[in-house]
Amino acid sequence: MSILRMGYVGCGRMAQRVHIPNIIALDACELVAVAEVCGRLGERVCQRLGIPRLYPSHRELVQDPDIQAVAVSGHFYVQGQIAIDALKAGKDVFMEKPMAVSVEQAERIVAAERASGRRLMVAYMKRYDPGNLAVKRAVEQFTQSGELGEIRYVRNHGFCGDWEAGLDVPEDRTEEKPPPVYSVYPPWLIEEQIRRYLGYLQQYTHNVNLVRWFLDGRSPVRVRAVDLDADNGMRGVVILDVGGVRAVIESGSVAYHGWDEHTQIYFEKGWVRTEAPPLLLRNAPATVEVYNGSRSRKVCSQIFPEGGREWSYKAEMRHFVESVLSGQPFRSPAADALEDARVFEAVYSKHLGIPAVDEPAGESYRAVPAQPETRAGAAGPLTVAPGRRTAGRRRVS
Repeated sequence: MSILRMGYVGCGRMAQRVHIPNIIALDACELVAVAEVCGRLGERVCQRLGIPRLYPSHRELVQDPDIQAVAVSGHFYVQGQIAIDALKAGKDVFMEKPMAVSVEQAERIVAAERASGRRLMVAYMKRYDPGNLAVKRAVEQFTQSGELGEIRYVRNHGFCGDWEAGLDVPEDRTEEKPPPVYSVYPPWLIEEQIRRYLGYLQQYTHNVNLVRWFLDGRSPVRVRAVDLDADNGMRGVVILDVGGVRAVIESGSVAYHGWDEHTQIYFEKGWVRTEAPPLLLRNAPATVEVYNGSRSRKVCSQIFPEGGREWSYKAEMRHFVESVLSGQPFRSPAADALEDARVFEAVYSKHLGIPAVDEPAGESYRAVPAQPETRAGAAGPLTVAPGRRTAGRRRVS
C-alpha cells in the first residue's frame, strides 16, 4: 500500500486537537515533521505524539525532500502565503478555511497551484459530513427527476453555539509569543472594519460554501442585499442570487449548549433540510429531512446517512490523502474557494456602501504597524491611506 508522507505547519488548537491526530490515525499516511515558530511548543507536541522532525518555520519544512504533502492550519492572516510557498516547493497542500482573506490573495494561490503542477484542497469539512452528502444527493436526484419541481429558495441559518462539544483531546501550550506577521486584506476595506470583515469571513465562509455546493456550483453568484448590524458586522441577513436561486444567509450568535445551524432547500413541492451537529462532536452526522408533497400521500422522511458514524474532519483528511495518492479530484478544490473569496468581498463592500473591486489588486502592499496581540487575538488598529488600489498589508505583533 502506498503511503503519503506529510508535514504539518502549525501546532495550534485545531492542529493538536483535530488535524494532527487524524493524520496519525490514517494508515495511508505518515506524519514525518511539523513546523512551529514557537520552539518549546513544537518540542512538546513532537515529543507527546512521536513526530520525528521539528522545523522552526514552514520555509524549512517545505524544502524537506521526504515530504510529499503539507497541511496548514495557521492564522488565517498568513496561511495563504504558507500555502503558496508549499505549492512552489512542489508539495500538495491541505489548508484550513478560509483559503484567502482577499480575492487578490486567492488568485495568487490558484495561480501558484497551476504553475506548480501540484494541488490544493480547502478544509471545508461540511462537504465531507455524511449527512450533507446525503442532502446533496437528494437535491441532485430531485433536480434531475423534476419530481418536486424547481428549486425556489434556500435558507441557511447559522447562530452558532458550543462548537467544541466537550472534545477532550490533549493540547500543549506555552507562554511563547509568535513573531510578528503581516496580514493581507482587501484594498478597499476601511480601518475600523478589518476585524469585523475577517470575523465574518472566517465564520460564514463555511455557510456560503455549503449553499453553493448544495446547488451544484451554480453561477454566477450575485449579492442582492446585505443587512448586517453596524456595531459588529456579523449579525444579520445576506441575500444571494446563486445561479438564479435566491439564497438567504442568516448570521448571528446565541448562548446555546448545542449548535444552531440548519440549511433548507425549498422546491415547489417539498424540501430537503439538514441540521448541523456541533463542529467538534465526533461521529455525529448532520441530520437529513426530506418532505415530498408531490404525491397524494404527503411524506416527511428522516434519513440516517450511509456511513453516518464518521467524523467529517477525519473524512476530509482521508479524502485528501486518498486523492493525492490516486490523482482523483478534490471535493473542495482551490479554484472553487476562489468564488467564496469573491462573494465575501462583494458582501462586505455592499455592507459598507463601497463599490467592489473588480480587477486584481496586484502585488503591491502597504505595511502599517499594529498594536501587539496574543496568538489567537484580533488585529489592532491600522491606517489605510488614499491612493491607487493595493492589497492591504499590516504587521501583527
